[in-house]
Amino acid sequence: MKSTLRFTLYLAVMIALVSSLFSALQMQPYHNAFAQAVLHPTSKWGSLLQFLAEALLMSFSTLLIVRWSLIGLIRRSADWIKNLRLSTPHEAPPLLSSSPLFEPLAIEVRHLANSLSAARAAAETEARLRQSRESLWTPERLKEHARSQLQQRSLVVVSNREPYMHIHKGKQIECVVPPSGLVTAIEPILRACSGTWIAHGSADADREVVDSNDKVRVPPEEPKYTLRRVWLTKEEEEGYYYGFANEGLWPLCHIAHARPLFRPGDWDQYQAVNARFAKAVIEELEGTEEPWVLIQDYHFALLPRLIKEARPDARVALFWHIPWPNPESFGICPWKKELIHGMLGADLLGFHIQYHCNHFLDTVDQTLESRVDRERFTVNRQGHTTWVKPFPISVAFTGSPSPGMTLNKHPDKAALLRGLGIQARFLGVGVDRIDYTKGIIERFLGIERFLEKYPQYVRQFTFVELGAPSRSLIKRYSDLIHEAEVEVERINRRFQTKEWKPIVFLKKQHSHKDIEPFYKAAEVCLVTSLHDGMNLVAKEFVAARDDGDGVLVLSSFTGASRELRGCLLINPYDINEIAEAIRAALEMDPANRTARMKQMRQIVRERNIYRWAANLIAELGHIPMRNTETTLV
Repeated sequence: MKSTLRFTLYLAVMIALVSSLFSALQMQPYHNAFAQAVLHPTSKWGSLLQFLAEALLMSFSTLLIVRWSLIGLIRRSADWIKNLRLSTPHEAPPLLSSSPLFEPLAIEVRHLANSLSAARAAAETEARLRQSRESLWTPERLKEHARSQLQQRSLVVVSNREPYMHIHKGKQIECVVPPSGLVTAIEPILRACSGTWIAHGSADADREVVDSNDKVRVPPEEPKYTLRRVWLTKEEEEGYYYGFANEGLWPLCHIAHARPLFRPGDWDQYQAVNARFAKAVIEELEGTEEPWVLIQDYHFALLPRLIKEARPDARVALFWHIPWPNPESFGICPWKKELIHGMLGADLLGFHIQYHCNHFLDTVDQTLESRVDRERFTVNRQGHTTWVKPFPISVAFTGSPSPGMTLNKHPDKAALLRGLGIQARFLGVGVDRIDYTKGIIERFLGIERFLEKYPQYVRQFTFVELGAPSRSLIKRYSDLIHEAEVEVERINRRFQTKEWKPIVFLKKQHSHKDIEPFYKAAEVCLVTSLHDGMNLVAKEFVAARDDGDGVLVLSSFTGASRELRGCLLINPYDINEIAEAIRAALEMDPANRTARMKQMRQIVRERNIYRWAANLIAELGHIPMRNTETTLV
């Protein structure tokens, strides 16, 4: 810093001196005086001395200006750092508004500020919890729990989606975090043990930032663990991801009236990609003893067996984020035996709810030769025991502001609607990835029925659907977007006025910052999934309502319906029931609304995503590794 300031001052003085000299030499009187002083030493020195005096005065003035501007900048920076030390600042560091010369320092100061704010918030939260004797799970508590469980052992996480993506933005490469509750849950564990996350590198600049081993340290501002990227060809991605995983397993497990497609070529690619990931995992485990591996979701059903066969000492867990169907439904898959055999390579197999665990054990019992213990919920196959347990996933909610942040003010609902060109008294919201399992069409029909039955709400109630297009390369998904657009246009044409319409359909990728104002302002949130493993939108809505208000209308076919007892439960196939639930939500007594929301917020707070991750690694750590000795009694 000192050398930078010294160089800046020196450069400023030199520029000022040269500029003054150049300007003076352009002035004829001084030019003549200077020439006479040089060529005729007996000439008068007055003009020359005047020139020198003015040049020195200009240089000194420039020096003072630069000095005082820098001193002011440094003083403001010092005051800002002092405020940071004493409390959390609410504005950017003053260095950020300076010249590019200070940009590297500004970036580091900003990272330091964020780290200090996060540390202070974490310490305050822990102190408050100790004082109130609460056992709430926080990121810091999860880190310590992970260190205790792992005991310096290596940890590898495997998922299809990567936690950080590098994309081109103009001429620069920007690192972005894709929206994912999984990242929120797993990152504290990896940060604590400096583990490795293996994922498909799918962003356009991913290859440009990795080393020769396809690795990059993340997060970029403060690296804590390693991201290893696996590259897939277009054919592999189409067969493994779009084909077998999302046109085969996804509809198979969701039972949502979309026929699963099972193509031999897709199955070949699914096997090949699982083998590719297994190779990457085994390479990462080389030279380690008793490592831990956490595998995520239905993209990697074959992976547990492949890893376990190569590394029997590894503790392997597979968490299945989608539902598990009944044995009869799963039985239509041509490769059901291979899939289940692969999954049973895991030491621990997790689902969202006990209902899905029961279905899985029934499926195993009817598909493969094995011993199923329904008291302990284990499956023993070929001398290896797999424990099957429920782990309801959640959101990152602790009931207090995120580190370095303050609670957002309640948004202005009228202004929010005005930005959409709408005037209405009541607001409903839905947030979904546009998928045929989410019951979006049924939701729109329910709103139409609500306005038919209760015309007093025409021009009073508007529903905003925040829909994120997904898997548009699959025909069923592109068709769904068109179907939804047609229904919205038809319903709006039937009821809308000049300044009002019943449904606003916003189709794009929405950030949490975009969504949160709608969560906070809405009287009612509609979650009408036809089949869902959990549905985190329901929990996000509850977590966002720090005002204690709002009503959640929730499908009984979601995992979340088992926990959120304060909601209004519906059958999403029953259009009349959706309509009646909307009316009940809008007309509910305020005290009843508050009591229901308080009950749900307490559940989401206590069973947050950090607790989910802690339970998962604790159960994996408790499993006896000498599985060949496990027998039925």
